[in-house]
Amino acid sequence: MAAENEVIGVHSDESWKEQIQKGTESKKLIVVDFTASWCGPCRFIAPILAEIAKKTPQVIFLKVDIDELKSVAEEWSIEAMPTFLLLKEGKEVDKVVGAKKEELQLAITKHATTVATA
Repeated sequence: MAAENEVIGVHSDESWKEQIQKGTESKKLIVVDFTASWCGPCRFIAPILAEIAKKTPQVIFLKVDIDELKSVAEEWSIEAMPTFLLLKEGKEVDKVVGAKKEELQLAITKHATTVATA
């Protein structure tokens, strides 16, 4: 099992469901990096995302290769790489399309600190 503070690679539908379930139960923000091995901007943003993950232990960071998990990419209507999907309790709360470091950081900060009120 991957340790906290790092980007977890998701390589199967089972693993995806497991991670989403974990995030839903813990009410943690999940940031999903939809990426592809052939995508230049994805390679550029990967180390930046890893840095953000180190500094934001209260958030779950996942990485999904769209060629590996087509079903997941289709389920969330991913059309461009990289796309960062921010999920809370299984629902999309935000989305950042493109390797936009500042925008991504702002979105994560915003949603990581908002506590869902019952």
